[in-house]
This record gives sequence, structure tokens and C-alpha cells, in this order.
Amino acid sequence: MNLLLWGTEIDESIFPTLELIKDIGFDGVEVPIFNNNPEHWFKFREKLDALGLACAADTFCGAQHNLISPDAGIRKSGLEFLKSCIDCALVLGASRLMGPFHAALGVFTGKPATQDEWERGIDGIRELSDYAESLDITLGLEYLNRFELYLTSSAEELQRFVKEVNHPNCKIMFDTFHANIEEKRVGEAFHLLKDQLTYIQLSESDRSTPGKGNVDWEGAFQAIKEIGYDGWIGIEAFGTKLPAANIWRKMYESEEKLMREGLAFIKEGLRR
Repeated sequence: MNLLLWGTEIDESIFPTLELIKDIGFDGVEVPIFNNNPEHWFKFREKLDALGLACAADTFCGAQHNLISPDAGIRKSGLEFLKSCIDCALVLGASRLMGPFHAALGVFTGKPATQDEWERGIDGIRELSDYAESLDITLGLEYLNRFELYLTSSAEELQRFVKEVNHPNCKIMFDTFHANIEEKRVGEAFHLLKDQLTYIQLSESDRSTPGKGNVDWEGAFQAIKEIGYDGWIGIEAFGTKLPAANIWRKMYESEEKLMREGLAFIKEGLRR
């Protein structure tokens, strides 16, 4: 279960929520890392271990940490920030740091990505992958829809990007929300990325409860079976506590009901 449902300020106040997540039947959580001080996460790791919850980590970059910026200082700052996020992931016991951090979220030039931007992104992620490898952590890059990211906004583009990075610790995390916007067929996108997938986020078309919107769930579940994927699958749902998601009205009755219904829906879909 992705903790971004409760916003970006993740601290000890969310410990009762972790207990509920475990009680509902989840095996792990995705932890958003925006506090990039490793010291912040030691008590959180203790709680995860006490509950027996596994962990993956997420982050994204703003304009001040943009790896494709023409400003070398901003690119350096971005790498420093992302390396510190990897340090936090290590404290948390996470084997993955995931997200669309190969470029800045919501930063646009008004033009398609240039070759220079592409190459700057490749260089930055390759260096970050080396650092991740030294700590036995895998990067899971994510493409976003055209309204949030312009460097990669499709499975084909991100596949090409990761192939050019050409590093064993640089993989792909797939989110059905963005695929539902950008792909002709969600199932075909799964097949295209099958050799590079390290994680799957199942997210509804309105970011609420999986199964309540218009994502092609039958195609998604069938593709997951056909490609033989046996890795982690997470629920990503957002509410008004995450301003970056641009959600201005509540899309679900309660977080608990969303989790219970979403988990049941996914288990049944995978069973079928």
C-alpha cells in the first residue's frame, strides 16, 4: 500500500495506519521519501520490522533537483538529493527506490524533450544507478502522463531510456493510471516492458479505489499473467492530502474502505 494516500509528511503519527495496513492483509508499504535525512527513518524501520511489513521507497524531483536541467548546479543538486534518498531507502530496508525522478515533475519548456535533455537524463541516472548498485538497491523509473512529465510519457519512451542507461540496477516501475491515459492498450504496454519490470502500481483512473473506474483491469490482469510477472504489486491511490496530484474532491468514502475493497479486487483479479 502506497503511503502517499496520507500525504508526503510521513512520520511516527502514521504508525496506527501501518498497523491497520498490516491487519487488512497487505504484505508491505511504499514509503514516500521527501525527508531525505536518513536519521528520520530509523524509528520507522523499527516499526516496519515489528509489524513484519516489507518496504519499497518512492520519491520525485522538483525544479531545483532536475536531472535534465541545462544548469549543471541544479543537476548536481538533483544527484545529491537522489543519493540521499537511496541512503534513506537503505535505512528503511527497501530494495527499490522508485518514481519519475529522471526529470522534474511538472516542469515544462513548452517543447518536446531535446537530445541534450535526453542525454543529460541518461548520464544522471547512470551515475545514480552506480550508487544504487553499491548499496544493493534497484531504481524503478516511472513514466508519467503528458500533463506531468515530458521526457518520457509512454512505455516505449521509458523502455528506450532505460535501455540506453544500460545498467543492471536501473529498471522500470509501471503505473496503470498513466498507462490508462497514454497507451492504446494497457496489456500491450505490460508486454513491452516485461523484461525491465521491477514493480507494478495498480492505480485507478481517478486515483481512488482500484476497480471503481475505467482502467482496463481485465487486460492488465491478463497481461500480468501472460508475462509471468511474480514481483511486488502495490496499490497507489491519492487524496486531497497530496497537492501535486491535483485532486480537489474526495474520491472515496474512507482510506480503510479503499484499502479493503482495493485489495480484495486485486486478489480476485489475479486469481481469475
